[in-house]
Amino acid sequence: MMRPAQKKAAVTEAMIDVVIEDEGWPEAAAMEALAERCYAAALPFEPALEGEIALLLTNDANMRALNSKYRSTDKPTNVLAFPGDGESSGGFVGDIALARETCVGEAKDKQIALQDHAAHLIIHAMLHLAGYDHQSDDEAEAMERREVEILKRLGIADPYGAAMETGR
Repeated sequence: MMRPAQKKAAVTEAMIDVVIEDEGWPEAAAMEALAERCYAAALPFEPALEGEIALLLTNDANMRALNSKYRSTDKPTNVLAFPGDGESSGGFVGDIALARETCVGEAKDKQIALQDHAAHLIIHAMLHLAGYDHQSDDEAEAMERREVEILKRLGIADPYGAAMETGR
């Protein structure tokens, strides 16, 4: 008796290329592992993320230059997301850049671990790559809810806390 061919489950590997431009970031392996964990946690919620993402770990000076060039804002910011070509699933999803000094300062102000804050920002940027925005209150609430869902899968506390429940 012949058995029907078994279908193997598709395995999606994290396709995150981490480029460390500022040596002040934690070791490369730790940041690559963090990026891969973020991707793996986000992908089940957002299939549009399937494909390649480049993550640049830079500093405030370089982030200021990027922010100025692409957003006409002459100051550093914590994270930027640059969507890819938007072609088919599995292609180039986009670029993400994180600024070390800003991220470190924000984590310190919030009294949270840098890794947790970086994970939040990576997921935030991934959601931008998947088409989320926060131009209106409704868009911001939807994006924040999705961030919280994904962060929960990583064991990271809600970064918005009671702010979501009270309407900010």
